[in-house]
Amino acid sequence: MTVRLPDFKGGLRAYEPRTEPLALTPGAPLTSRTVFSAAHVVADPYADVSPDSAAAVDWDATLAFRRHLWSHGLGVAEAMDTAQRGMGLDWAGAAELIRRSAAEAKSVGGLIACGVGTDQLTGPASLDEVRAAYEEQLALVEQSGAQAILMASRALAAAAKGPEDYLEVYGHLLRQSAEPVILHWLGPMFDPALEGYWGSSDLDAATDTFLEVIAAHPDKVDGIKVSLLEAQREIDIRRRLPQGVRCYTGDDFNYPELIAGDEKGFSHALLGIFDPLGPLAAEAVRVLDTGNVGGFRELLDPTVELSRHLFQTPTRFYKTGVVFLAWLAGHQSHFTMVGGLQSARSLPHFARAYELADGLGLFPDPKLAEERMKNLLALYGVAQ
Repeated sequence: MTVRLPDFKGGLRAYEPRTEPLALTPGAPLTSRTVFSAAHVVADPYADVSPDSAAAVDWDATLAFRRHLWSHGLGVAEAMDTAQRGMGLDWAGAAELIRRSAAEAKSVGGLIACGVGTDQLTGPASLDEVRAAYEEQLALVEQSGAQAILMASRALAAAAKGPEDYLEVYGHLLRQSAEPVILHWLGPMFDPALEGYWGSSDLDAATDTFLEVIAAHPDKVDGIKVSLLEAQREIDIRRRLPQGVRCYTGDDFNYPELIAGDEKGFSHALLGIFDPLGPLAAEAVRVLDTGNVGGFRELLDPTVELSRHLFQTPTRFYKTGVVFLAWLAGHQSHFTMVGGLQSARSLPHFARAYELADGLGLFPDPKLAEERMKNLLALYGVAQ
């Protein structure tokens, strides 16, 4: 049996789906690396909403997906950009997501860290207003019992006049944080409004400011997440970190080599691609826990083609592919996204994502994935 899939030239090609998934079951806790999956939210498909409405979330399915990740030993990075933060999910929705997920983490003993930003600000803001917005979100995350991830702020990028403003705002937040936080540097390929973050579009100058913040408060920084899609830059930053400050790779193009590391160190992980790769990623890290770097790379290297496909330009729409694969894998009953973002990628893009994920054995029920792919194809007018 074959599926007729559209190619990128306006034609159709035959693809023969696999019949058996990879045998990936929950296993021992991960020990050699701390690994977070930035998890997506599941929209409520029955809600009468528009792209301009507040997000309607299916809380049961959203929390069930987090339990799936925890069962495989992964941590959950909550209310990050994978959850459509600032792209369909507003602060009120993110706050509810944080409260619910943090409570669920406590009930199952799962590792969780939550995004702290300034997205309650909807217009131009002063630095004082940016600080206050960060403080409000930091307080909520700390009250929930989760670790805080200080995310990059569009409002700060717009208000800051130079590096000194970043040093002041982040220094203020780190001084008052109750526990060490993770700092997140998200590049403009993920969010164009973050161009020039840390006070400069020159990445060398921006890196120096970023590291200056950390050096001034090493006891308040658990680690950093670098999402610039430049492996060598991450390695260079990693080698300049104060002792005890971890690097969590956010590089969805080069994660196997960065997690494996070299003679001078390695990266932990906080990745959006580990949403669809969760069980396989966890299995690979368990192999790495035994010291078998080759076995780790053998499992994870073949996933990079899928990741690069999902994160292709415009990178910020990678969430669409992530949710698409969650639907095919049976983690949710529909392919609907908050903000209507399911329309952000083309049918050929979906077809290639299906082919790559199926080839990796990511679908627990390949027949279900095939049927759902055919349903989508039929919706677009592709007869089988």
